[in-house]
Amino acid sequence: MKKVILIGAGGRGKQYTDIMKASWSKDFQVIAVAEPIDDRREYIKKLHNIPDEMCFTTWEPLLELEKIADVAIIATMDRDHFAPTMAAIEKGYDLLLEKPVAPTPEECRTIQRAAENKGVFVLVCHVLRYTDFFINLKNIIDSGRIGKVINIQHVEAVGNVHQSHSFVRGNWGNTEESSMMLLQKSCHDMDILAWLIGKRCVKAQSFGSLCYFKPENAPEGSPERCLDGCPAAESCPYNAKKLYLEATNDDPRGLWFRRSSAKKIEPTDEDVIEALNNTQYGKCVYKCSNDVVDHQVVNLLFEDDVCVSFTMSAFNEGGRALRIMGTLGEIDAKMEGNTIRIFDFSKREWSDYKGDEKITLRDEGITGGHGGGDDGIIYALKNLLNGTTSKSVCGIVESCDNHMIAFAAEESRLTGKVVDLNDFCNRYEV
Repeated sequence: MKKVILIGAGGRGKQYTDIMKASWSKDFQVIAVAEPIDDRREYIKKLHNIPDEMCFTTWEPLLELEKIADVAIIATMDRDHFAPTMAAIEKGYDLLLEKPVAPTPEECRTIQRAAENKGVFVLVCHVLRYTDFFINLKNIIDSGRIGKVINIQHVEAVGNVHQSHSFVRGNWGNTEESSMMLLQKSCHDMDILAWLIGKRCVKAQSFGSLCYFKPENAPEGSPERCLDGCPAAESCPYNAKKLYLEATNDDPRGLWFRRSSAKKIEPTDEDVIEALNNTQYGKCVYKCSNDVVDHQVVNLLFEDDVCVSFTMSAFNEGGRALRIMGTLGEIDAKMEGNTIRIFDFSKREWSDYKGDEKITLRDEGITGGHGGGDDGIIYALKNLLNGTTSKSVCGIVESCDNHMIAFAAEESRLTGKVVDLNDFCNRYEV
């Protein structure tokens, strides 16, 4: 059995350790937790029977101890990744590190260098790699069935409500407090595109902005907070009273919203009301401190002239969809609904793809464990600790290289220039 320490018991840390307890309790034992919010820390303590002396409000005293476990899970906020990650590496822990690795390219490469020098592995939570959906896509491409990949169109439909919750009102709405939108939300996608293609990205170009969730688009007469009475309350899709207070703990989506806003595992209506009156979760969605983009397009050129068009947008229901075009056929795939269809040029017909991997019938969205990817990465971690790997597993070098695509694309968005990835990466050589 491998021993685990958890640093950061918010949504992601809770999710990973819940899976360990539910599915792999013979393989993992969580023995310590560092988390500043009492309710979250107590939940982990009780679930895993952790003694009082191994429960900490901050990570520093935990990592001042001699190495007490095999793996450290780092699931703090983006801006708080670097320091505990470096301290855990220095102690010799292998890591399960929530994405993104860090909010700057300098910090990413510093973590990479430290892990390589210490000889520990850092498994970054690129959970899309561990879904049956994307494994099936990788298998199709690698089999040669559609020939050489020429183009990919990839859409990440963030979802209008998810955008409002996480990237306007929530923890990731402000770049300085967290990280840029493309890195936080879509380093998943930059990584998965590079993995599917199997080649290096050489150029990046991007456009996008925050165009809608701004004060000038607020309904006339709207107050600062939704609970103060808004003339547009009935028609507004972002009415905090409806999204948070009128949701129930019995509904997985409603519970997710309520937990996030109240920072409680089993929030009461009183907990939610307090959050809506005192945090951004209750503010008018057009009057928050958000500055991250709500729509962005990225054009990427990979080796061998493989061209990719990536779109991330808030203005949709949500889900991911890809169209992968090759010399012998094309793939039309939708993660929401788990459908993969292949068009064969020689037969001139479409066929449904079932594949060797059984497609996991789970929601791709915010409450569904990333289509099974959260479960998949914990299974991969178990195997990795026992000396077994798979095509999904990504080392820290590859992960940081693929983070650089996001950083370069953001530089392009801000400067209006096409960014050469070789030149960009040379600035941050390890």
